[in-house]
Amino acid sequence: MTINGGISFWYATDETAPAHPPRAPLTGNTTADVVIVGGGYTGLWTAYYLKTAAPDLRVTVLEQKFCGYGASGRNGGWLYNGIAGRDRYAALHGRPAAQRLQHAMNETVTEVIDTAAKEGIDADIHRGGVLEVARTPAQLSRLKAFHTAELSFGETDRELYDATDTRARINVADAVGSSWTPHGARIHPLKLVKGLAAACERLGVVIHESTPVTEIAPRRALTPYGTVRAPYVLRCTEGFTAALKGQKRSWLPMNSSMIATAPLPPEIWSQLGWSDASTLGDMAHAYMYAQRTADDRIAIGGRGVPYRYGSRTDNDGRTQPATITALTHLLESFFPALTGVEITHAWSGVLGVPRDWCATVTLDASSGLGWAGGYVGSGVATANLAARTLRDLVLGDRTDLTTLPWVNHRVRRWEPEPFRWLGVQALYAAYREADRRESTTHTPTTTPLARLADRISGRH
Repeated sequence: MTINGGISFWYATDETAPAHPPRAPLTGNTTADVVIVGGGYTGLWTAYYLKTAAPDLRVTVLEQKFCGYGASGRNGGWLYNGIAGRDRYAALHGRPAAQRLQHAMNETVTEVIDTAAKEGIDADIHRGGVLEVARTPAQLSRLKAFHTAELSFGETDRELYDATDTRARINVADAVGSSWTPHGARIHPLKLVKGLAAACERLGVVIHESTPVTEIAPRRALTPYGTVRAPYVLRCTEGFTAALKGQKRSWLPMNSSMIATAPLPPEIWSQLGWSDASTLGDMAHAYMYAQRTADDRIAIGGRGVPYRYGSRTDNDGRTQPATITALTHLLESFFPALTGVEITHAWSGVLGVPRDWCATVTLDASSGLGWAGGYVGSGVATANLAARTLRDLVLGDRTDLTTLPWVNHRVRRWEPEPFRWLGVQALYAAYREADRRESTTHTPTTTPLARLADRISGRH
C-alpha cells in the first residue's frame, strides 16, 4: 500500500523524529536584530551565515509548522547549479553579469557540501553530477541547444553523450542523447534541513516553530502569539508566500509531486546501470526529476496538478491518486524493468514561481524588509547562494554577491483569479500536449504549441 502524504517520503522514513520534539512557539512580544520568516533552506542558511559572520547579532527564525515543513523537506534532493532566470538576466544586464551568476551557482554546490561536512551534517550526499536525457528528436534538439548554452555561460566541464554513452550511464528506455554536469549531487533533503537547524541553534539562533506569521511590515513580524520587532525582517517563505497579507499575487505556489519505490534489488540496479547516483532529469516540457536514494529506491517527481485555485497549498503532502498513477507510468516508461514495482510513498509540495520565472534576492534598507526566493524548483542550492547574499546585504557589505544581477530585481504580480488558475491550467495542458505530439510524430523541432506556451508564461 502506498503511503500518501506524511509530509514526504523523507519524513515518513525518518527514524530520528521521536528524538526531536517540536521547538517552542513564540510566547509574547520580543525583539531581535534580524527576524527571519520561514524555517526552510533560505531562512536557516541566512540565519547560519549571519551568525557566523556576526556572532553578536540576535537572530530569530519564525516557522509556521516546523523546520523543513515546506519544499526544503519535500524536494527531490537535487543539489545542482541550475538557477531560474539566468537568460533573462543576461538580456537585462549583459552576458558577463549572467556568467558571474552561473559561476557563483557552480561554486555553491561545493559550498553546501563543504559546509555540511564542517557542521557534521550527514545528508547522504553523493556528488555524481546531473544527467539530463532526451528521448525524442525534438528533445534532442533542445538538449543540444541547452548544452551549447551552458558551455557559453562558462560550464566547460559539461559533457554531451550520444545514445550509447547515455545508456552506459543510466539505461533509460528510448534515450537518444544526454548532457551531464559535474556540478550536482544527490542529497537527503530532510537530513540537510534538520542538520542545518541544529547548526543554527549551536550558533545561538533562536527558532520558534508552530508560529505562523500573519503579516510582515517594516521592522516587525506579526504572529497570533506576539510581535517580533527588528531592524531587518526577511521573508524566506518561497511557495507559502501567498498566505501572507498582501502577498497573494507575488509568487505563485506551483505544485510538484513525487513517488518513491520500494528498495530495488542488485539485479535490477545492474539492468538500470545507475551506478554513480547521478540525479536524472529530462528535456520534456512537463519535465521529470529523479534520484537513486541512499537506500536504493528511485524517487521520481513531476508537476501533476500544477496549481490549486486561489494559491492554496496542500494538506501535509497528500497528492491526487491520478498523479500517483501518472508518475508510476512515467517511471515505467523510463525503466520498463520496473513495471509493476511497488510504490511505497507519494507526496507533494509547492515551489515559488514569480511572474517572469526569475529567482531574486532583495533588501530595502529604508524599511528593513528583505526577501529571497522564486526558485522555480531549483532551490536546494540556490537558497544557499541567496542566503549568503542576504547576509552581505544586511551587514552592509558590498561584495561580489551583492552585485550579482538577481539582486533587487523586481517583477510584476500574477494575474488575479480566475485568470491565474485558467492560465496555469491551460499552459500545462499545452505542455503535456506538446510532449505527446513530439513523442508520437518524432518531429525534430519543438512544437509551436510549446513555444507559444513559453512566451505566454514568461519562461523565455
